Amino acid sequence: MERVDIAQAVTAAVNSQPITDLHTHCYTPKFGASPTPGGLLLWGIDELVTYHYLIAEVYRIVPSSHLPYADYWKMSKQQQADHIWQHLFVERTPISEACRGVLTTIMALGLDPNEKSLQAYRKWFSAQKPSQYIDTVMELANVDSITMTNPVFDDHERSIWETHPAVGDDPRFEAVLRIDPLLRDWPSAMDKLKKWGYDVRPDFSGNTVDEVRRFLCEWVDRMKAIYIAMSLPPDFRYPAPGNKGEAANRFIRDILMPVCADRGLPWAMMVGSRLQVNPDLRDAGDMSGKADIESVANLCSQFPNNKFLVTMLALENQHELCVTARKFGNLLVFGCWWFLNNPTLVEHITRMRIELLGTTFVPQHSDARILDQMIYKWKHTRGILQKVLIDKYTDIAATGFKITSEQICNDVALLMRDNFRNFIDR
Repeated sequence: MERVDIAQAVTAAVNSQPITDLHTHCYTPKFGASPTPGGLLLWGIDELVTYHYLIAEVYRIVPSSHLPYADYWKMSKQQQADHIWQHLFVERTPISEACRGVLTTIMALGLDPNEKSLQAYRKWFSAQKPSQYIDTVMELANVDSITMTNPVFDDHERSIWETHPAVGDDPRFEAVLRIDPLLRDWPSAMDKLKKWGYDVRPDFSGNTVDEVRRFLCEWVDRMKAIYIAMSLPPDFRYPAPGNKGEAANRFIRDILMPVCADRGLPWAMMVGSRLQVNPDLRDAGDMSGKADIESVANLCSQFPNNKFLVTMLALENQHELCVTARKFGNLLVFGCWWFLNNPTLVEHITRMRIELLGTTFVPQHSDARILDQMIYKWKHTRGILQKVLIDKYTDIAATGFKITSEQICNDVALLMRDNFRNFIDR
């Protein structure tokens, strides 16, 4: 195949391949949907424009000395959206990736991205129904399955699961058990477990190990979770040093790893988030930090019967993570997470991963907190993946190796869906 033929085959394969979105923060409509108070499914123009990426961005233009954070949070959702739209999309060129994403979404929905106010968009969205709109988004993004993130220590979400046991039963969605506090804040997690009727102690004595295992298994079963997930700080270590680290070590060694192995569930580790550097910005106030690759290698080595899904937030970690994945078949690298989800970085990281790992990784997940974001995140990702694959197939074609359209389709299916599915199922 010549480069032009390769380009045609890759473009067709990538555009037509359905994606399993392995990590989002979207929910079934049964969890409630915005603008209903307490609704967990966020969607629509006001949610899209007030996403925390854009909140952080607008505060670079209108600083807190002009609009105190407390005053912003007192605004209604529509007032916040109008403020951001005016400053980022009307008075300035919306050239950042977060702004571009909003424009891509608006265009894909058949709307005009040049509106000077949000009223026309609000009118259009007011005619949509959440469940049907999920279908629209999945069709436009060509996504065949949406993976939720379900934090069991969130009181509001947990109460929904307990009150409505079938809340997750929607064939378009799959659940993930998110348990950050068990590692990030064992004392507060232990207090909650006690209130919920589990016999646990600070030093892991008595029935603690069995009781926390019981807690995890009960929630895996209730949610029908396909993996267990945690977001971890840059200073996460395994094994953790000193007496303070012993609780974390015991939780991983004696509880989490046995439960995951018994249930055949991967542990998804999203490593490198430094929370609330600027707490006044709330969700927009987090940042990243370089994490420890040796801890990932230690886990993969010491628990060969466990499976690890790993993404790391710092750009500086990406090469080491690829090299580590070459050493351990129980490690699946996935996604360009959060602050890495920018085209230049996604392209750089994807090229490096292909060169080191072939097709044995997952290039991206949407991480969508707003349902609509899946539209732009996958459209942008497909374009980058096409560009990288065209170059890589052209490189090997130059050696005389014969590339076929069938090979290209098989590779694309692995990258966009089957690597994750096979890893979950094995």
